[in-house]
Amino acid sequence: MTITVRILLAVLFVEAAVVGAWNALSPETFYLYFPTVDLTPPFSEHYARDYGEVMLGIAVVLGIALVKPLAHFVFPAAVAYSMFSIPHFFYHLENMQNATVGQAILLTTGNAVVAVMGLMIIALTALRDRRAQRSTTSVSQFS
Repeated sequence: MTITVRILLAVLFVEAAVVGAWNALSPETFYLYFPTVDLTPPFSEHYARDYGEVMLGIAVVLGIALVKPLAHFVFPAAVAYSMFSIPHFFYHLENMQNATVGQAILLTTGNAVVAVMGLMIIALTALRDRRAQRSTTSVSQFS
């Protein structure tokens, strides 16, 4: 189960780091070239850079959890990511007025996948730790 958590963390880490760095370093090119971003104008360099820097912060905690997938690192990282990704999914779900069918599918699918991944990390880590706790309890009862 830890390998699955690590893979999910790695995907979210890379996504947050790439999107964050791109927004923080070159918000204009992110706005122009990242698919569907231009659907919600106007461009604001201030907000784009802030968003990028926040995503880099989330990438840091995801990276720590990836390297050391202990619950006390994984839970805060996955919750922080989920606090962004779930409302982000619903925002785009409700704001598709200017999107083509293809863009709407891309936005909905991409945002849903990463939102679910954050929740999966939380659930899998809780299950993993619950199983480990049961194993430890069972062993200590027979010792």
